[in-house]
Amino acid sequence: MKLSKGVQFMIISTFTFALMKVCVKSISHIPAIEIIFFRSVISIIICFFFFLKDNISPWGNNKRILILRGIVGSIALASYFYILQKIPLAAAASMQYMAPIFTTILGVFIVKEKVSSKQYLFFLLSFLGIIIIQGFDARISLLHFVIGIGGAIFTGLAYNCIRILKTSEHPLVIIFYFPLVSLPLAGLISIFDWVQPEDWDWMYLLLVGLFTQIAQYFMTRSYQAEELSKVSIINYMGIIYSLAFGFIIFGETYDWMSYAGMVLVIFGIILNLRFKKA
Repeated sequence: MKLSKGVQFMIISTFTFALMKVCVKSISHIPAIEIIFFRSVISIIICFFFFLKDNISPWGNNKRILILRGIVGSIALASYFYILQKIPLAAAASMQYMAPIFTTILGVFIVKEKVSSKQYLFFLLSFLGIIIIQGFDARISLLHFVIGIGGAIFTGLAYNCIRILKTSEHPLVIIFYFPLVSLPLAGLISIFDWVQPEDWDWMYLLLVGLFTQIAQYFMTRSYQAEELSKVSIINYMGIIYSLAFGFIIFGETYDWMSYAGMVLVIFGIILNLRFKKA
């Protein structure tokens, strides 16, 4: 099965996002909002380099939607970074990977995309896989669950904003508005809870910015190239990376039900891709 450009872009995005998660969790002693501050600084520097190199105006055309994308994206990222530092990697990822469900449902109302009953069944299979992976973990409180689900909803809103901007904005402009909005907010909040980075912290902070920039770029290209319902479910592949990295790097263990959930996630992805191709 030959993969379309949009699907290829999303696979690259998903893997680099997984690397970013490892870096964020590796510096759990630094507040999530402070990590977002450094990530925003790095992103703005990279964006301006390419703006100057390719002679691209950074300000865009549809400023209202660009700013909205920056706001909802900032809320989503802050929520995700918080739970990523507080609970096991795969559990945090499983909450975030509910975002494609909200992306697709919101897309029906916001960008008027059509979703068949069969696709909802495939989404349900993948969602069931995530529920099985997460299970009943005593390390996850009700607060963590609410923040995680809320972040997934805001992520769905952000992805729909990208879809609206697909024909009017350069991908770098869409990416640029995220740090443009988040930098002043994160900087202000960080003043009251600042933790000075030391030694290897600086490397991880740099990698968070670089990996996120790469992942955001390919994610934006993917959502501009394909329908939301086709590429959003590919995000679920990231749960496989999270399980692997969590076990190898952080020593997080899971039972056999987690592997059953992985099978359902992958099964749902393959069925959705084959259905859309047909």
